[in-house]
Amino acid sequence: MTPSDEALLAGLGTGEREAAAAFVRRFQGRVYGLALTIVRDRGIAEDVAQETFVRAWRNAEAYDARRGRVLTWLLAIARNVAIDATRRRTPRPADPEAVVSQLERAGRQAEPGPENPVDERLRAALFALPAEQRRALVLAAYLERTAQEISDLDGVPLGTVKWRIRTAMLKLRSELEEPHAS
Repeated sequence: MTPSDEALLAGLGTGEREAAAAFVRRFQGRVYGLALTIVRDRGIAEDVAQETFVRAWRNAEAYDARRGRVLTWLLAIARNVAIDATRRRTPRPADPEAVVSQLERAGRQAEPGPENPVDERLRAALFALPAEQRRALVLAAYLERTAQEISDLDGVPLGTVKWRIRTAMLKLRSELEEPHAS
């Protein structure tokens, strides 16, 4: 007979090895999946998942079945840990030209060849964009800034920023689309 989620959580809280192992096996995929979705980094997601199970162990007695399922409670812990981990991450460089420069250096250091022609085409298309469009796109796509943040940072109207990002994306899409065979 398979033990209930509540029974496994109680066993985790009291330090029963078999219950703790079964609890982790039962929920590890969902916890890790949620963490990865939030933090977008496998290593950090693994740390988040581990910390989630440690907190569940420490706070097992706080679980109240009247307030929700064990999975819901556990995923709430995972979400909070993942958000905390995201906030603690070191900030990315604020200068989009530095990011573009890093991409350019990486492109020069890469061996030319057919191994990854999409990367080279993307790099070339990115550098072909006008500077203000490239800057807006890099800030939005690579540095995860909102259009409003870019507007404030660059001192340009919000609509202009949105236009720059959209135009840059359309140019990249057009440049990177495979020609259709007839």
